[in-house]
Amino acid sequence: MMLGNDIVDLNLAKEQSNWKRKGYLSKIFNEKERALICSTEEADLMVWLLWSMKEAAYKIYNRKTGIREFAPTKLLCTVQANDGFVLGRVSIDDHIYFTQSTFQSSYLHTIASGHQHQLDEIKVYIYESPNHPPKYKNTHPKSTSHHGRYLALIY
Repeated sequence: MMLGNDIVDLNLAKEQSNWKRKGYLSKIFNEKERALICSTEEADLMVWLLWSMKEAAYKIYNRKTGIREFAPTKLLCTVQANDGFVLGRVSIDDHIYFTQSTFQSSYLHTIASGHQHQLDEIKVYIYESPNHPPKYKNTHPKSTSHHGRYLALIY
């Protein structure tokens, strides 16, 4: 089972990224995604949601194909809100990946799989610094993601 995940420390993202600067969105998002960002009251969260979906799906795509080109505008996202989380799809070339994203006050986490039914089977562990487990790589997670204070492992 190939899986991907991405975590975004929302406080760090707010400090380090100025996604509103001219040309930034067009380098990462397609026209439909940019329209989605501009049409929501929570534009910051939508930017990081779409980014996180792309990252999680790319991790699977890269392992599956061996292609190491991260061209975010080639990863096309669609989203569907659900109770407590957001379901999505990311297509890259002729590959489709299914995502599930959850929001907490200080982070956003996305898991991805090539099969939608596998999303319910994924075990998620999120750690906040300084409580990252030592030698977590020895536990052989299917995917690892770090950002800011957070570490996300999925099995």
